[in-house]
Amino acid sequence: MGHYSQHLNTEIQLTRINMSILDIVQEPDPVLRKKCDEVPAVDDELKKLMNNMLETMYNAPGIGLAAPQIGISKRVIVIDISRDGENKNPLFIVNPKIIWKSEELNAREEGCLSLPGHYAEVIRPAKCKLEYLDYNGKQQIIEADDLLSTCIQHEVDHCDGILFIDYLSKLKKDMIIKKLIKAKKEKEIL
Repeated sequence: MGHYSQHLNTEIQLTRINMSILDIVQEPDPVLRKKCDEVPAVDDELKKLMNNMLETMYNAPGIGLAAPQIGISKRVIVIDISRDGENKNPLFIVNPKIIWKSEELNAREEGCLSLPGHYAEVIRPAKCKLEYLDYNGKQQIIEADDLLSTCIQHEVDHCDGILFIDYLSKLKKDMIIKKLIKAKKEKEIL
C-alpha cells in the first residue's frame, strides 16, 4: 500500500526510551482551526516532538497525528498505517505540500483522534503526491494510494485547519460538534 520507504526504524528504536505521551486536543478547540506555520528546520527539538507525537499516536491508538492535535500550530505529521503484527513503519512529515491529486476518487470511513468516537465516510482523491522534509530534514516526494493517500490528505488538512467533518453535510457536522461539546461539559463536571 503506498509507494514509500524510510530507513528510520533503527533511529526510532534508539530514541524510544525518552518518549512522552502528549494530550490530544479535541474539537472545538480553536488550535484545530488554525492554519499551521511552516517549520524553519528539522532540529533535535523537532525530532523529539515527532518522537513524542509518534508515541502518542500509537498509544491512542491511531494511524496519523498532526501537531495541531497536540496543541502545536506547526506543519508536522506522523503516520504509520502498518497493521497489528506487522513491523512498524512510521512516516515523519515536516512542511507537507500535496503537489498532485488524482481525478479518481475513493470513499473511506474516517475517524479522528480529535473527534473521538465519531466516524463518517469521506470522499477524497484516491492517490496523491506529497513533497515534505523527512525525520532528517531531507527533501522527499512520495506518491501514495489507498489508505496512505487518505491518511496523508486527512493529516495535511489538519495543518490547514480543516477537519474531516468539514466534508460532511452541515447537519451531520453540527450534530457531531454538539455531541463533542456535550461530552466535554460532562467530563468537566466529573
